[in-house]
Amino acid sequence: MLKILIPTIMLFPTIWLTSPKWLWTTTTAHSLLIALTSLTWLKWTSEVGWTTSNLYLATDPLSTPLLVLTCWLLPLMILASQNHITPEPITRQRLYITLLTSLQAFLIMAFGATEIIMFYIMFEATLIPTLIIITRWGNQTERLNAGTYFLFYTLAGSLPLLVALLLLQQTTGTLSLLIIQYSQPLALNSWGHKIWWAGCLIAFLVKMPLYGVHLWLPKAHVEAPVAGIYSPSRSSPKLGGYGMMRMMVMLGPLSKELAYPFIILALWGIIMTGSICLRQTDLKSLIAYSSVSHMGLVAGGILIQTPWGFTGAIILMIAHGLVSSALFCLANTAYERTHSRTMVLARGLQMIFPLTAVWWFIANLANLALPPLPNLMGELMIITSLFNWSPLTIILTGTGTLITAGYSLYLFLMSQRGPAPNHIVGLPPFHTREHLLMALHLTPVLLLVTKPEIMWGWCY
Repeated sequence: MLKILIPTIMLFPTIWLTSPKWLWTTTTAHSLLIALTSLTWLKWTSEVGWTTSNLYLATDPLSTPLLVLTCWLLPLMILASQNHITPEPITRQRLYITLLTSLQAFLIMAFGATEIIMFYIMFEATLIPTLIIITRWGNQTERLNAGTYFLFYTLAGSLPLLVALLLLQQTTGTLSLLIIQYSQPLALNSWGHKIWWAGCLIAFLVKMPLYGVHLWLPKAHVEAPVAGIYSPSRSSPKLGGYGMMRMMVMLGPLSKELAYPFIILALWGIIMTGSICLRQTDLKSLIAYSSVSHMGLVAGGILIQTPWGFTGAIILMIAHGLVSSALFCLANTAYERTHSRTMVLARGLQMIFPLTAVWWFIANLANLALPPLPNLMGELMIITSLFNWSPLTIILTGTGTLITAGYSLYLFLMSQRGPAPNHIVGLPPFHTREHLLMALHLTPVLLLVTKPEIMWGWCY
């Protein structure tokens, strides 16, 4: 754990001491080195489940894929932001990269925490850099509204969790995952326990987000700059899903009766947000709502508490983290050239940028879960386990899958096909940096097809 955390912390002096000319090169190279080193976590040698460097930081097969994803996306965020941030004064450029690095440090400590209270503190700390990035570097004045939504939704969900954790500490005498995970589920039978159960999960359901408490996510995604988008799209759903998986182990029998409304909301949300995607005109907004739709499936997979559901959820989270980031990146490259997110005004780009259309095509096919990509693997495992839990769910999940295919093809056809509008003239060509960025997003998705047990090894 420390072999990754210490180099991440060492990135701070690198950012502030490097000469302006080499700032982006050095930070990208340093963060890429951290990302490559993090791949050593995937070589699993422990037989007991946890590998600890000290009492408070440890990795296990559930947190390892999420930690590697976190490390992998930092160099990509720095690469993606270069064009947007370079015109600013050098101090602001350094501050921007510092915020991205602090976000990675918080996420590493959140996913690696063995104490639930440390996880909670880091869970909340990720709010700060994300909020500053959205409100300072967003494009429209609406970004302040988006920042407020983001802050209040997340904090309103998190405060009951803090109270629930303090009660858990009082009851069990410990908040260590190492002890709680292997102890007997708590005997929960009173009304107070039911409220406590809700307190434990609502923070994570808001963070995922579950349909009904999802309004902050499209706003935050649409208003944020490209790296600010990565922050909600990679950290929030992954933290929410990871937190739910950890807590569900303790909540035990009570979940079986209380999870019903949340599962219904999650499955209904897949159809509702998918339908919203079908009538979007804004490119970023469509991708943001598609994110909510996928996370509904993940929430359903986790809430039914079966090994297949959990496995499908983690596979879909990893695959979605890469594919959603790739789509936002492509949307950003189109926006930087056409200065419009409205799909009607920025269509027919395949004629002008044919290679970029290939990236769009691959990212969209991954988003609609084309076989044999991990997105399909995750979705199939969740849909199968939900069908086993209740055959009626196939109506909702099946309809959701069809709608997903519909809006993914709609997104591709609207943005790439057809004649280019007359006002699109003199667009600057795509840079090698942007093609490298897309390759680093989509190559891992394709490679995971060959070795999917990296993601689900914890289940067996």
